[in-house]
Amino acid sequence: KQPLFIGCLLLFLGTMSMVTLADHPIVLWIAIEATTLVSAPLIFIHRSREALEATWKYVLICSVGIALALLGCFFITMSIDIADVDVALTFTSLNKVATKLDPQWLKVGFIFIIIGFGTKMGLAPMHTWLPDAHSQAPSPASALLSGALLNCAFLGIYKTHTLMYLAGLGDFSSKLLIGFGLTSMFVAGIFILRQPDYKRMLAYSSIENMGVIAFGVGIGGVAVYGAILHMIHHSLIKSSLFLSAGNVLIGFQTKLVESIGDMTKFLPKTFVSFFAGFLGISGLPPFGIFISELFILIGAIQTGHPVYAALFIFALILVVAGAAQIVTGMSFSTNTTEGKGVERYMRVIPPYVLLAASIVLCVWMPDTIFTTILNTIQVIGGTIHG
Repeated sequence: KQPLFIGCLLLFLGTMSMVTLADHPIVLWIAIEATTLVSAPLIFIHRSREALEATWKYVLICSVGIALALLGCFFITMSIDIADVDVALTFTSLNKVATKLDPQWLKVGFIFIIIGFGTKMGLAPMHTWLPDAHSQAPSPASALLSGALLNCAFLGIYKTHTLMYLAGLGDFSSKLLIGFGLTSMFVAGIFILRQPDYKRMLAYSSIENMGVIAFGVGIGGVAVYGAILHMIHHSLIKSSLFLSAGNVLIGFQTKLVESIGDMTKFLPKTFVSFFAGFLGISGLPPFGIFISELFILIGAIQTGHPVYAALFIFALILVVAGAAQIVTGMSFSTNTTEGKGVERYMRVIPPYVLLAASIVLCVWMPDTIFTTILNTIQVIGGTIHG
């Protein structure tokens, strides 16, 4: 299975790179659909009945969603034709003539795109493939699915939202982003409670964090900066958590929460990275998610949305409470069989490196990354000054 895994993994990385480079809506769509096809074997790599079910759910649900996104791209081209605008079908060119495009077809196009790419991003209620896929995939693949693939789908939504903002339709797209964002956060908060599988718990956490990103972009202002920061730090911390979860699986030979306990004794090095990752994903300092969620909360208050801010805080507390119950039980409960695995340094070190990267980015961010973020958010009215 190793050659198949490595081959599909390389293709997966290549198609995700294609997503980041695509400026043409249809090329972007092709790249995102390609990520589905090449990553499906990674989910089915263990060839169990559960893996087969998860793979089919992933392929079918995401393909239906991506098909809707393709319709959204076609509706955007309709806005060009009806407005009789002579322009190349690239996001860069469309942004320059956004005000000339037909607004009604742009709205219809964005609805289909946020539903379509939102399915691949894991936004509720189109998220049903995500817990199964992340649970059945090997931990390195789960780390990429959650830490990179979901962001690629978000890129398609973000580019279209930018076009909507420049066309004077930012309020319309922002309300949809806020709605899907809050829905995702609350759905994740409900389903994460008493989750029997710790990898599924991490998957629902990813749904919640995708909701946080969508919510921040929809709020606007300084919250957009928080959303982009959140995307970066979530990728680092959640990847670390999935790699640590893989070490837990090797150590205890099970994904059931009730069968795991006393990690501090059996897997002390993994416990530190897993528990630190939980603190980071919960938005506690010194990790970057604390800063990103603070920016989003400040943005919601500054833009005159105190109700949204209150709902945002309540959803965060709901998710953290559910995850805390699971993580503390795994870490300190004594009602368990003994761990069977050996902690190898080559498996333990990567989660620590990813967590350290999140902490470092809190105190020092390379100028290239900071400038790129600033240039990206300024297009849709984002700021770092509030």
